[in-house]
Amino acid sequence: MNGTKAIKVVLAKPGLDGHDQGAKVVARALRDAGFEVVYTGLRQTPEAIAKIASDEDAQVIALSSMAGTHLSVCRRLKPLLEQAGLGDRLWIIGGNLPAQDHDTLRELGFRGVFASSSRLEDIIDFIRTNAP
Repeated sequence: MNGTKAIKVVLAKPGLDGHDQGAKVVARALRDAGFEVVYTGLRQTPEAIAKIASDEDAQVIALSSMAGTHLSVCRRLKPLLEQAGLGDRLWIIGGNLPAQDHDTLRELGFRGVFASSSRLEDIIDFIRTNAP
């Protein structure tokens, strides 16, 4: 980024997943690193996530998933983000993501895939390097 405007990240918790401690830790780390973070809160539908990301003109759409529904959510979210004109934005996902699902998530357009053991610095560096 040009240094004059913070990278805007929409961080969403999709589905019925009630575990948001990790998302809050990531949101705080991103804010501390200088990003503008819009945290959607729990239990967001793919439609709501796409609308919020569009309304906020987010450069980064980030999901946190701990409930095992990440593939179905991402399959539903991808066309919604594309229809909203957000196909060129950086999509990332973190949480309880089995290694066998990482390639599928990347094929769906989620360029950053971060297991729950990922370092906050790695997430921050990835966003800084890849955000449009």
